[in-house]
Amino acid sequence: MVETVAIASTGDDLSTIFGTIWTASTTALEQPDSRTMLIALAISLILILLRPLWRIARNVITIAHEGGHAVAALLTGRRLSGIQLHSDTSGLTVSYGKTRGFGFWLTCFSGYLAPMLWGLGCAALVSSGYATGALWLLVLLLALMLTRIRNIYGAFCIISVLATVIALSWWGSPPLRLLSATSLAFFLQLGSIRPLLELQSQRAKGQAGRSDADQLAQLTRIPALAWIILWSLLAFLGIALSASWMGLRI
Repeated sequence: MVETVAIASTGDDLSTIFGTIWTASTTALEQPDSRTMLIALAISLILILLRPLWRIARNVITIAHEGGHAVAALLTGRRLSGIQLHSDTSGLTVSYGKTRGFGFWLTCFSGYLAPMLWGLGCAALVSSGYATGALWLLVLLLALMLTRIRNIYGAFCIISVLATVIALSWWGSPPLRLLSATSLAFFLQLGSIRPLLELQSQRAKGQAGRSDADQLAQLTRIPALAWIILWSLLAFLGIALSASWMGLRI
């Protein structure tokens, strides 16, 4: 009888927690005002432009990048083996399947595209009033990604970001949640550009190895630089769309 009561109590607690999360996620907040957006932009730019902070913050971009590879692999029927995140902020997603064709092309292409898409989706939710929902959706995506991580540093990165987002989502005030989601939207999109500049710099020095751009060049015979330019243009388009949705003129 004691065990039955304990199990029932635990079930009630979980139901209450999930109910609270659902209510917070589906309760619309105000759109970010100009002050909130300017603060969010400033936070994003500081994290991107200051080298010591970028070395840490870049892990978030890598998580989104490798997550993009993983989602594309699964959507195209490839077998996802695992994901690794490394202390130098590089990453590796291993999937099995054909090394040619649309599935492999999309898997290669999606890495650098993913941060800007995650940021665009976050901006869409924020502009619709669902900043809290954007944060809890990120929690869900990170939890799913954690099940595919295959190294200790990668697990540490995911758990650290996961704990931070949960803390903001659960204990943060509505204005703090709104600022956090807005900052995340801008950071993911603006932060997707710097790795492209770094990639081209590495390629110019012959240090890029088998980058996504070089693999796409081998697949399509379109120069790697053209892929880098395309990703950059898509990033700027996403930033313009996000700013327009949230009423910020750029």
